[in-house]
Amino acid sequence: MTDKEAPNPHAGDSDADRSTPHPARPKIISMGPIDLEEIQSKVVVRPLRSEDYGQIVEMQRLCFPTMAPWQRDQFESQLRIFPEGQLCVEYDGEVVASCCSLIVDFEEYDETHSWREISSGGYITNHDPEGDTLYGIEIMVHPDCRGMKLARRLYQARKDLVRQRNLKRIVIGGRIPGYAACKDSMTPREYVERVMSRSLFDPVLTVQLANGFQLKRLIPDYIGDEDSAGYATLCEWVNLDYNPDPNRKYLPSRQVRVCVVQYQMRPVKSFDEFAQQCRYFVDVASGYKSDFVLFPEIFTLQLLSFVPATSPAEAVRKLAGFTPDYLELFSELAIKYNINVVGGSHFTLEDEKLYNIAYLFKRDGGIERQAKLHITSSEKHWWGVEPGSSIGVFDTDKGKIAIQICYDIEFPEVSRIVAEHGAQIIFVPFCTDERYGYLRVRYCAQARAIENQMYVAIAGTVGNLPFV
Repeated sequence: MTDKEAPNPHAGDSDADRSTPHPARPKIISMGPIDLEEIQSKVVVRPLRSEDYGQIVEMQRLCFPTMAPWQRDQFESQLRIFPEGQLCVEYDGEVVASCCSLIVDFEEYDETHSWREISSGGYITNHDPEGDTLYGIEIMVHPDCRGMKLARRLYQARKDLVRQRNLKRIVIGGRIPGYAACKDSMTPREYVERVMSRSLFDPVLTVQLANGFQLKRLIPDYIGDEDSAGYATLCEWVNLDYNPDPNRKYLPSRQVRVCVVQYQMRPVKSFDEFAQQCRYFVDVASGYKSDFVLFPEIFTLQLLSFVPATSPAEAVRKLAGFTPDYLELFSELAIKYNINVVGGSHFTLEDEKLYNIAYLFKRDGGIERQAKLHITSSEKHWWGVEPGSSIGVFDTDKGKIAIQICYDIEFPEVSRIVAEHGAQIIFVPFCTDERYGYLRVRYCAQARAIENQMYVAIAGTVGNLPFV
């Protein structure tokens, strides 16, 4: 099932959406005089049941006519995985409001998450009973029953559940459907600011604010909703009764997607042909929404397939002449494809000394560098490579990282230093020509990961360059 085909009934945890009843459905509530005491006596909040599916689907079609309702397997998955989090309001024997939710460890999700990501496509298979946050993925009230404060009952039931489960908070991603009428005259930020100041009414955000939620930020591309221009508001209610478990240690965590390139060495006829291959891998990594892409050590040796030289030392110094082109290429790729690129490593001349340097190209345009510290005997003998003198820890939008080129990962002290300075991921571009060399890099990378409780990503070259 593709994303476009997948049902997506979420309305941004909305109490109210379009208020026009479906023309083929009778009204549930008479529009005559209302006896509130009589109504309240007939209102019951209870868990959703499998037999409620038909009424839920009909209500979704009324509340969210442009969105597909839950499929039966989604609905049953929610009831099976977290029945306490799926609630409804019953009035006079009919379901007139409902809400769906799950528990997550919210630190594992980026604040710019999408509805599909946070709800596992509506199946809530990512529900974590050990998590700290109740996340609301849908709330709706039948159009004929709005104004009866039914959403307040559901929000209160959620708050009671959070207190019972000793959770930190409730988080919801809410649509701003009222923005449709204003989007030509103001930005989403200006719109929500006016809603918060009470100069505008939004059928979702106004209700959330009235129920004690605080607006934390705007999330772009949260859900395909034209009325909200794709935006959602991230709102939070904090449980003041939360009692942390003294025996439970909370470690900061986040989701990071890494693409490592097993780069095939093959002859190229020009720098442009080399750039075309690199662009392909960055494009693919970006297409999978990776945060980092890692290229191998000295994979720019591929350029020697069209550079004439009489000796290895002369060849790598001619290779260093491509450094400006290399830097320009990967900086442009990182920005264009919105991904942090660890550009393998490249021989670079500085003050007439040759270094094996790995460059980090950040998607915000910044460039960092890390020279190889431990030079192999072959690098020293054939090419005259000099060792670097310092190890860096670099700040990125996905945490602190370090780069250790090939042989460097085999020395535990270097990894210990970067771990003590906060590095969470070590990237290891490598180049080996025999199996035991590859296994040495791999096993040492695994050891560093275990020793320092961090992630280590490795990427190497394959193939060959005839006559180079």
